[in-house]
Amino acid sequence: MSPQALAALVHQRLLNHVDPDFRTGQQRFFQHEVDSYGVRTVNLNAVIREVYREVKPWPVPQRDAFMKLMWETGKLEPGALVCHVYRRFGRSCGEAEFRLFERWLDRYVHNWAHTDGVSSWLLSACIANQPDLRLELMPWTESRNRWKRRASAVALLQEAKHGRHTEFIFNIASRLLPDRDDMVEKGVGWLLKETYPARPGETLAFLLDSRNAASRLTLRYAAEKMTPAHRRELLSS
Repeated sequence: MSPQALAALVHQRLLNHVDPDFRTGQQRFFQHEVDSYGVRTVNLNAVIREVYREVKPWPVPQRDAFMKLMWETGKLEPGALVCHVYRRFGRSCGEAEFRLFERWLDRYVHNWAHTDGVSSWLLSACIANQPDLRLELMPWTESRNRWKRRASAVALLQEAKHGRHTEFIFNIASRLLPDRDDMVEKGVGWLLKETYPARPGETLAFLLDSRNAASRLTLRYAAEKMTPAHRRELLSS
């Protein structure tokens, strides 16, 4: 099957599962314009499994051509499908894939769900395999693209959970803390929340030193996994 034929098949599969009420709920949930088919997760997952079985043996250029066709639909579910399918190739992701995923962010990603899929699964896999790729995130903190700024934090979630590169994480966070875009505030708060369990003392100290720059929203997110004592200390003022 060609990438074009598979893309047409996916389109038909998704049309077969359209739920108008679910689509309306999705639009309310995202709180901004999202173009979706309105396909429930259980049905989307079935399509994802079918697609993975088809593309698994494909050469990389053919697989990436199909992914590009999915992004070009501009719809929510095909973008989610890309993230779910491509994460299954995470062990082979390196610098070339990092560049590909960055292009996706620049060209196709326009909501937090796609941002988080590309960042927390795909970019994070590249960084896990080639840790120096994390350095590429630094200039993203100053991007005009709100989703790329969010991605600079979310791409480090797996590093945070494993207690790796904590000082670098704090460096990224310090650059993002003054940002008052709520999607960025939530992203950096999420990163610090996941940093805390492996590095509680260091994370609390960083937040206490930086809380004048941080929004209340970021601090609340960052405090979610803290001990009650640490949470009180951080949020007391």
